[in-house]
Amino acid sequence: MTDSTDPTGLVERVADLGFRVEALERRLADAGATGGAEFAQQFWALNRLREEIARHELPGGAAMLVGSVETPAGVRAEWQEGVAAGQLFEEDWTELADALAALGNPVRLRLMKALLEGHSTVAELVELDGVGTTGQIYHHLRQLTAAGWLRGAGRGRYEVPVDRIVPLLATLLAARR
Repeated sequence: MTDSTDPTGLVERVADLGFRVEALERRLADAGATGGAEFAQQFWALNRLREEIARHELPGGAAMLVGSVETPAGVRAEWQEGVAAGQLFEEDWTELADALAALGNPVRLRLMKALLEGHSTVAELVELDGVGTTGQIYHHLRQLTAAGWLRGAGRGRYEVPVDRIVPLLATLLAARR
């Protein structure tokens, strides 16, 4: 169909886009309604969590944190934790402020990343750009250790506990949103 008042074909292009959008909407609806393989595969963890919520009769739902990773330094960490949403809403979130605040500093995040990359001593960390003096590094390491993100590994060495690696990465992932 050609419109003589539309020399660039704009009407035709808009109509074509309309058909394409309708096709995409049908495809999306079909995947959601039928539990299409693509949809199920993409949301396998969420689908499994929904099954567990129903099985345990958790009317408010639940949240889960899970991961299986290997750090750049070769440390393997697998971890999961799940909790009923009602329990989370009943807790005092202000008690988590110190743990979250410890990560809320660019230098501390740089130090955490360096530790996961295999730098473990203050001597190694002080060589990194932008992390400050030895005294400043110790200050940051104390904050991270007090909040549970780090622990001393003897002889002036520090490490991220294996059970904190996945929660750390999940916290970073959540902050990206």
